[in-house]
Amino acid sequence: INMNKIGLFYGSDSGTTEDIAKRVAKVLGNVEVFDVAKSSRDEMLKFDNLILATPTYGSGDLQSDWEDFIENFSGSDFANKTIALIGLGDQDTYSDTFCDGLYEIYKLVSSGNIIGQTSIDGYEYAQSKCVVDEKFVGLILDECNQDDLTNNRISSWVDDIKNKFN
Repeated sequence: INMNKIGLFYGSDSGTTEDIAKRVAKVLGNVEVFDVAKSSRDEMLKFDNLILATPTYGSGDLQSDWEDFIENFSGSDFANKTIALIGLGDQDTYSDTFCDGLYEIYKLVSSGNIIGQTSIDGYEYAQSKCVVDEKFVGLILDECNQDDLTNNRISSWVDDIKNKFN
């Protein structure tokens, strides 16, 4: 086992987040991809390097598989891990709760070393819990309204994080 391998865990209802997870894994390399609906606590905790990806549903809700999955963890589980986050949302329809689902994961893992914060420039939304210190807590993507920007956003983000993992 390569201890430096990155575990990328995603939750997805429609398949969009799964697609993004696989695209990120392909650009980054050295990544094992897991669907949280079919994963265990032990599987996640064996990785020192994590990427956690979720869409936001309704008015700021975490994806349902993630809701069930994160109940198995406490914040201290992530204290010695390096973690990057990916959130998907719709800034037009859900402008007041843009990517808020990701915030639930961010709160849980914030004892870890969070990498990959991104600029809020280029987005049009009213409010997001995922803005901390005037940056998004991770890679934020809007496949509904800005899918034309996704590839560039992924490659810039991967360039930023790839040397920051353990």
